[in-house]
Amino acid sequence: MKIGVAHKLFLAILTAAVLSVFSAVAITQWSFSRGFLKFINSVEQTGVSRLVGKLEEFYRSEQNWELLKSDPSHWNHLVAESLSEAGPPQRENWPKPPPEDRRPDVPPPNHIPGDSHGPMPPHITRDFDQRLFLLDSNRNVLINHAEVAVDTAVTPLLFQGKIVGYLGLLPRKIVSDSPQQRFLREQKLALGLTAGVVVLLAAALSLLLARRLVRPLNEITHATHRLAAGSFAVRVSVTSQDELGQLARDFNALAVTLEQGELTRRQWVADISHELRTPLAILRAEIEAVQDGIRQPTAEKVNSLHSEVMHLVRLVDDLYQLSLSDVGALTYRKSEFDLVSMLEETVAHFRPKFLNKNISVEVKYPENRGAYFFGDSERLHQLFSNLLDNSLKYTDSGGRLQVALNMDNGNVAIDFNDSAPTVPDTELDRLFERLYRVDSSRNRLTGGAGLGLAICRNIVEAHGGSITADASSLGGVWIRIELPGINS
Repeated sequence: MKIGVAHKLFLAILTAAVLSVFSAVAITQWSFSRGFLKFINSVEQTGVSRLVGKLEEFYRSEQNWELLKSDPSHWNHLVAESLSEAGPPQRENWPKPPPEDRRPDVPPPNHIPGDSHGPMPPHITRDFDQRLFLLDSNRNVLINHAEVAVDTAVTPLLFQGKIVGYLGLLPRKIVSDSPQQRFLREQKLALGLTAGVVVLLAAALSLLLARRLVRPLNEITHATHRLAAGSFAVRVSVTSQDELGQLARDFNALAVTLEQGELTRRQWVADISHELRTPLAILRAEIEAVQDGIRQPTAEKVNSLHSEVMHLVRLVDDLYQLSLSDVGALTYRKSEFDLVSMLEETVAHFRPKFLNKNISVEVKYPENRGAYFFGDSERLHQLFSNLLDNSLKYTDSGGRLQVALNMDNGNVAIDFNDSAPTVPDTELDRLFERLYRVDSSRNRLTGGAGLGLAICRNIVEAHGGSITADASSLGGVWIRIELPGINS
């Protein structure tokens, strides 16, 4: 049988409560019984202290103990007189039959069998009488009913400054009187009932607490099952600020991330399908027209087909490069090279294309042209080529492009500022998303598939730098690259 977390918590809390309650009850009972016994002994000692005074007064009057030895009724009288106000343990009230019904062979109710002291007063128990003893000055037993040990504590009896005897009371070892035992039983019963009530309350509270603690876990468990099944819109309520509340917040954050990832994946698949379907549809239409004899396979048509094939080749190559960069498998062979010279060569390669489109290119280098950088020169050349090609495609004829390289405290910043058209401010942060194109300024006739800037971002981040997009003062887009580790 599978035991859930709620049952485990319930059993754990209940077990701890039961052990605590029963431990407390056991200790309380032991302490109460022990304390009650001490209380009885202390009460009896109070009566013994009074009896000491009575015995000393008796000896002062008689000058010896002979009367007590010969007539035990005097002893019983002194004991009764001393203990009448001390409140020693009371014996049960035995019913006294009428004198005419009492048989001669039946001893009185208060008579102690086997002794010659005669009847004891009704408030003195047999147990108390058996533990009380009187010794003379030489510690010889005068009156007692129990064996007296040598080291038993006794109280000296004095006459004219001399010890004339000793009075002692053996301490009670157990509670033997019926009223006292009944009192202890009542107290133990009360403790037992209290323990039972506390255990029941602990069980109820443990069950409520276990359910309260497990309820958020159950909610998160059910939400996790839905999330695993593909329901990324699921969320859990955050009802506390403790670890369970933090777990709920983390789950919601995970669900948001997975939902965004799923939306990105779907958009990614849709964009790739669109990018591949358009050139394939054109190729199919052109080839079928040639097959049907509608169009002739002229050089112009062959060049058009070749252009669409090359578009597919570039798209597939960009996807491959981007996938390698995403998984970290893109090869980087880093070495030290002159970054200024490499940027200058890349700009020189694109300059004729800008001139053909009537776009002026302005380059600004630092006064100290030697800037050596440790990185992959081929990947950085790809980075600069993508950015220059991007400006070439999306800058209107007759526009401008400014490229500037600046160094500051060992770091380098490279800026690409072009003229109109620009990109809305709300779209600037999305320029580096894969397959993203601004509808107003990009189309498949002038631009690529929207992967160039995504590849640029991966290359820059692989070199520990950052790339951002902002509005340019020339009316277009300002791309800024910051790379660390330049040694001039």
